[in-house]
Amino acid sequence: MQDRPYQAIIVAVDGGVAKVTLNNPDRRNAIGPPMINELLHALDDAHEDDAVRSVVLTGAGKAFCAGADFSQMTGGAKEQALPHKGDYKDLLLALWRTKKPVIARVNGHAMGGGLGMVAASTFAVASTDAKLGTPEINVGLFPFMIMAVLDRVMPRRRLVEMMIGGQRISAEEAAACGLVNRAVAPDALDASVAELTDMIASKSPMTVRIGLETICEVEEMGLDEKLPILNDKLGQCLGTEDAREGLMAFLQKRKPVWKGR
Repeated sequence: MQDRPYQAIIVAVDGGVAKVTLNNPDRRNAIGPPMINELLHALDDAHEDDAVRSVVLTGAGKAFCAGADFSQMTGGAKEQALPHKGDYKDLLLALWRTKKPVIARVNGHAMGGGLGMVAASTFAVASTDAKLGTPEINVGLFPFMIMAVLDRVMPRRRLVEMMIGGQRISAEEAAACGLVNRAVAPDALDASVAELTDMIASKSPMTVRIGLETICEVEEMGLDEKLPILNDKLGQCLGTEDAREGLMAFLQKRKPVWKGR
C-alpha cells in the first residue's frame, strides 16, 4: 500500500488486511468529495498490493458514516490533496465490483451515503448499537444513488417502506432483511470481522478474484447467457496453479499452500 497524504481517512495494513477508517468523527464521518476521492485511492492501492487479501471499511468514533456532508454539497468542499479519481457513483461501483472482498465494519450509525457503502461492500457486520437508514426524504431528498445497491440486497417492499418513511432500522432487522450479514454485540464486532478476514485469507486469492469478477459479470444476464460464461470461467479457474494445488492437497489430505497464481 502506498503512503499517501490522507486527510479524511486512515489506512493501515496488518496481516493481509487493509483497514480503511473514515476519519471525521466530529461530523460522524459524513462523506464528501475529499473523503470519496481518498477512498478510491485506498481501494485502488489495496488491489495493487498482493499482500492485501481483504479490506475492512469502518468509521472513527461512535458512527460508521452519517451520510453526505451537506456543507460540502452546498459549495464548501475542501481542496483535495490527491489527484481526482471520481465521485460517489464511482465509489459505489468500486465497492460493488471489487476483486478483493471488502467488509463493512459497521461500528455505529450508517445513514444515507454511508448506508450505500455498507450495501455495496462484499460483506457487512454491524454492531447492535448501530442504526441503519435512509433519512433523506425528511429533508426533501430521496436516496436515489444508494437505491442502486440497496435494491440488490433488500426485499423491494421493505426497501420502499424504509426509503419513503425515512426509517432507521436496527442492526438485527438489517441482518434479517439481508442488508448486513450479521448483527453482533459491540464487544464481539472485531472478532466477527476477523472470522471473515481469516476465512478469506484461507482461500486462494486467484480463485476469490475470479469468483468476484464472475459474480459481477453475469448478475444481469439470463440463464442462457450466463451458463456458457460460467463454463468458461470454470475452465479458467481449473487452469490456475492454485486450483491444481487445491486438488492435489485434497487428494493428499493436507492444507493447500496458495500462490495466488
